[in-house]
Amino acid sequence: MPPRSKPKEKRSGTIQSVSIAARFLEILAKAEGALALREIASRGQTGTSTAHRYMQSLVRERLVAQDQVTGYYDLGPAALNIGLRALRRIEPIEVAARQMKALSSRISASCGVAIWTQQGPTIVHWYRSSDFAISTVGLGDVLPLDNTACGLVFQAYLPRERIKAVRKLQPASFRGGQPTAETLDSVRKASGTELNEHLFSLLTGKAAPVFDVQNEIACVVTTVSFVKTAEAQGHRAALFDAARQATIESGNG
Repeated sequence: MPPRSKPKEKRSGTIQSVSIAARFLEILAKAEGALALREIASRGQTGTSTAHRYMQSLVRERLVAQDQVTGYYDLGPAALNIGLRALRRIEPIEVAARQMKALSSRISASCGVAIWTQQGPTIVHWYRSSDFAISTVGLGDVLPLDNTACGLVFQAYLPRERIKAVRKLQPASFRGGQPTAETLDSVRKASGTELNEHLFSLLTGKAAPVFDVQNEIACVVTTVSFVKTAEAQGHRAALFDAARQATIESGNG
């Protein structure tokens, strides 16, 4: 009886030429400007002949443009159009919500997303951790302008006129005392802030901004947890990292 042949290995579900073309497009996207063919081949770790074939194919599809004088390559109109369409479909608030939902499963804190409305900072997404059951904030809640970390972050980045309108609307007993310019400067320098045992004993509120592709504040991500737990688990670093990642995913990378 003839020996059974070895089963053939499953072929990869990816097309190598597409992967290579994508690599070249990424090289051009990350470059400071147009690149010579040799530089593209070097960065792509391929030979110049291979790079040339791919560049010419991409030029034909208008994904890459070649300068007729220097011969250098850069992103073409089709690539730019794809990028613009992709940016229009990105919703920073939903991106931030995914980050906060994931964070709530990793740390002992309630995690949420706040947007700016005519009433002030407003919670639009809120995720409770199974390890932190205390409910101090809920979906749809409007937060004090000056008494919360979210309020301070919004004040650090929004125009003064929008802040003034909300300050007139929120009662002084609710909003708190107006922060100093130095306080808001420190929020900007740190890219976020925290208030420990400010409204509630033993609790800490932390907040960090998420920016859109135009580098404008789109929303604020925030956590509420026990002070000691936050220090032990590194909640501040985790939140700030999530905010940075949401900003990058929103096209501001």
